[in-house]
Amino acid sequence: MKAVHFGAGNIGRGFIGHMLSASDYEVCFVARNPKKISLLQKRQEYPITLANATQDTTIVHNVTAINVNEPERVAQEIASADLITTAVGVSTLQDIARPIAQGIHLRMKNNNLAPLHIIACENAIGGSTRLKKRVYPFLDEQTRNKAERYVSFPNAAVDRIVPVQQHSDPLQVTVEPFYEWVVHRPAMMDGFKEIEGVHYVDSLEPYIERKMFTVNTGHCAAAYFGHLAGLRTIRQVMNHAPLRERVRQVMEETGELLIRKHGFNKHKHSQYIDTILERFANPNLTDKVTRVGRSPLRKLSPSDRLVRPAMQASEFGIEIPHLTSAMAAAMLFSHEYDEEAMKLQHIIREDGASGFVREHMGIPDLHPVHQNIIASYEEIKGQKNTIIIT
Repeated sequence: MKAVHFGAGNIGRGFIGHMLSASDYEVCFVARNPKKISLLQKRQEYPITLANATQDTTIVHNVTAINVNEPERVAQEIASADLITTAVGVSTLQDIARPIAQGIHLRMKNNNLAPLHIIACENAIGGSTRLKKRVYPFLDEQTRNKAERYVSFPNAAVDRIVPVQQHSDPLQVTVEPFYEWVVHRPAMMDGFKEIEGVHYVDSLEPYIERKMFTVNTGHCAAAYFGHLAGLRTIRQVMNHAPLRERVRQVMEETGELLIRKHGFNKHKHSQYIDTILERFANPNLTDKVTRVGRSPLRKLSPSDRLVRPAMQASEFGIEIPHLTSAMAAAMLFSHEYDEEAMKLQHIIREDGASGFVREHMGIPDLHPVHQNIIASYEEIKGQKNTIIIT
């Protein structure tokens, strides 16, 4: 079995590539970094280390790589592949749509009618569906019609913390022991080979929202609260009892939404929150506040980890003062090396905080969530560095 994976970054190598290799797939990474491509081609293996007390290391075998800027080679790999996966970031899906389309076109031209699954392993709801919408415009009508029968884009939810890191070996990657990869089973075509360790489910939304509204919401809340408190790492935030409690309260508010909406067991979900907090506090991982909080415009968009659960909670009549505070803290996130953070502050200076909430976050002026965000924003702004840490 052969898998083509777009993205040879830490998530690609430390999570997706590792799992595919462990399921006896030969993995061809499609990447941009010439050094990593050369090393993967030469060595055809790389080490991953677990961020646990014993630093357990595993060697991932049967891998190689090609450059995304070699469209003919990429198309040939896709034409003969059994599976395509991605871990490039949601905003980059548009950049890999054309090469994927070229591969599908060649596959259909060669009359390869074996089922092909294309799974976007991105930090977003409906990532594979988004990718399909970007790929299909590059296909002619005949190829599209054929692809509808033999190519599927199952949505997925993925969860593993892999922070930015530096090693003497450019291919080595350190990952947390915990992982979760959930795939929508009804979108899988007959005859597919299950990936070892993947959880196939009939309804994906509960798992996607549980992960996004707990892990992603809690993680960025920790970053934005920590940033205001002048802390550098997520572990420092977790070791600060009042801040850790604030993060837990945010996750408990989104948890109440998940329990009501999807019927999760309250006790089990509380245990899930405990597990997530311990993951954030992992002493063997150093994750910077600026990395976790980066791209605040995306994180404050209507369909992402802050606004989406806030608006849904409002519909259920759930009070969300701590989630509101996290959104206000996100609006105060400023980092000179983060283009989105700088743009965020520019928009607020030009249009005002209320204008930003209305136009970018999509929350009308008279909506209670809008008013509560502004009240919290003004309060935090007026007491910056004291309201959060005391």
